[in-house]
Amino acid sequence: MSINKAIISGNLTRDAELRSTASGTPVLSFSVAVNDRRKNNQTGEWEDVPNFIDCTLFGKYGQSIAQYMTKGAKVAVEGKLRQSSWERDGQKRSKIEVIVDELIWLASRSGAGTTECQGDEAAASDLYDEGIPF
Repeated sequence: MSINKAIISGNLTRDAELRSTASGTPVLSFSVAVNDRRKNNQTGEWEDVPNFIDCTLFGKYGQSIAQYMTKGAKVAVEGKLRQSSWERDGQKRSKIEVIVDELIWLASRSGAGTTECQGDEAAASDLYDEGIPF
């Protein structure tokens, strides 16, 4: 048995980017900064060290929330890890990203509460028929 589950929370490092696959499926890409506390061996002080995690959300839900996914927004995402590999200019490259199943706003820019949203395309389409932005 194997388990592939990732849960992270942090702030968006940039505005999300919306594009589409060749078949027309919306794809929302964004990056989340997640701080890690480490003790600096030289000074003995604790420091926040940022990790930048690439995230991808597929489907109509990503299209619905793209305009609200702006730099600095605090979110939590749940999904699975996926590794991609490619070659560019003779150099092998790879990255690990989170394929988002669920996204939660931890606080809006005005600081009012949390909003939970499912990455499930069918659930999202039912939810957004009412014109609710998130």
